[in-house]
Amino acid sequence: MSITRKIAAKKQRALEILMRLKRLYPDATCSLDYETPVQLLVATILSAQCTDERVNKVTPALFARFPDAPSLAGADIDELQQLVKSTGFYRNKAKNIRTACQKIVTDFGGKVPNRMEELTQLAGVARKTANVVMAHAYGINAGVTVDTHVKRLSHRLGLTQETDPVKVERDLMKLLPQPDWENWSIRLIYHGRAVCPARNPACDRCTLADLCPSAKSDASLATSAPTAKTKAKKIKANKAKTMATD
Repeated sequence: MSITRKIAAKKQRALEILMRLKRLYPDATCSLDYETPVQLLVATILSAQCTDERVNKVTPALFARFPDAPSLAGADIDELQQLVKSTGFYRNKAKNIRTACQKIVTDFGGKVPNRMEELTQLAGVARKTANVVMAHAYGINAGVTVDTHVKRLSHRLGLTQETDPVKVERDLMKLLPQPDWENWSIRLIYHGRAVCPARNPACDRCTLADLCPSAKSDASLATSAPTAKTKAKKIKANKAKTMATD
């Protein structure tokens, strides 16, 4: 098969996966709680190496105390650290939140910018965070958010061979329609949690299994590889055979 035909086939498979994910998770949306763009920005920074559920437990008190960019920019760092402590890496996160909000106040008039090149100038903000903010705060699909779930499942589904998140994102952007870039990530995250975890993916009940190269190889391995019980039976039989011969 030519390279052009391979690319076309991969794109068609990606579109079929997208269609099935839409049917599986029709109401998938950002699971972080927020009311303003700056609150979404802060919540997304806090979500690094932390569950959205934990972040949503922390942000009500945080936003009650510091509801906007000016108040966060002037926050006492020790108080800020205590408020976000349970999200992990709290010193770094508190520092980035305050520094980012200071720049928002001084450089952007107190409003979170809506352009990738400006967002990524903020402390603690790389493409992943910027994509989330642009899509959910401003309705702009500038790219595909690539977290650990998206990266892992994109590999398993054979949609990329890259390991760098930025390169994974580029591959996915070539395969998917732009209006679906952000919610593709959310749906894939839902699927990763519900069906395809890092260990012991449930390929037997996965509606994407026929489109997933990893599911096929896992299934063939499962049918060909002897189980521990089978191995034990063989060892026992061989021992009995040896004793009978002796």
